[in-house]
Amino acid sequence: MRKIDQMSELPEITRYTKYYEHDGMLRAYANRAMLLAMIFGVLAMASLGFAIYVRVQPPTVIRVDSDGNASVVGGGRAGTLATFSLSADASSEDPFPGVAPTDLEGRAVVRQFLTRYLSYTPDSVDRNLAEALNLMTANLRVYSMNRLRDEDTVGKIKGEHMISDFAIRSIEHVKGTPWTYTVFGVKEVHRVKNATEATDQIVGRYNVRLVETTRSEVNPSGFLVAEYGEQQMVGEREPGLQQKSALDKDRP
Repeated sequence: MRKIDQMSELPEITRYTKYYEHDGMLRAYANRAMLLAMIFGVLAMASLGFAIYVRVQPPTVIRVDSDGNASVVGGGRAGTLATFSLSADASSEDPFPGVAPTDLEGRAVVRQFLTRYLSYTPDSVDRNLAEALNLMTANLRVYSMNRLRDEDTVGKIKGEHMISDFAIRSIEHVKGTPWTYTVFGVKEVHRVKNATEATDQIVGRYNVRLVETTRSEVNPSGFLVAEYGEQQMVGEREPGLQQKSALDKDRP
């Protein structure tokens, strides 16, 4: 009991932890900081050395000759020369080399084009005409787009609520020509004006000439429409109240 009283009478600072324990903790923190500093210093020096090494390397020069063969000049070792084949336009390569288009593919393209171009409703006219224009060559596409814009074809179709239904009767290959076809078909156009429906039934002759192009994922057939023309052979209009479609009887 007397010893406890004597301890309480000592100064407050003497009751703290020994001084050498605090000094050991400080030295431990200093050692850790020094180790991290050394590690980061080594990483910084390595990064700087790698950057200098990459900077002083000579540039790689690729030389392409007229045959499409590329030569790598200025590599890491003097006197070495690496060659490889390089195509001028890899995206334009034909995925089916040596495969010639067939007459069946040509007829399919003609049928697809005429069906898209001549069959439409007010809701589908934009999509159908766009798909048909994508099947044309660039110059025919520009000419057709200008004509459609000048005649306001899309506006008339939507304004008069026109519905066109087209049926192909026959597709004949023109003799003496590579990819020219004559198509006979019937087009039935329904229009509504002033709450009155009128129907035009037209038997027409359509001339379509195709050209071959590179096959691709977008155009697997390798055909584009280069020329298109139509000629009305027989036509009649039925403005009566009760009308029947002539295409429903013998649609192919």
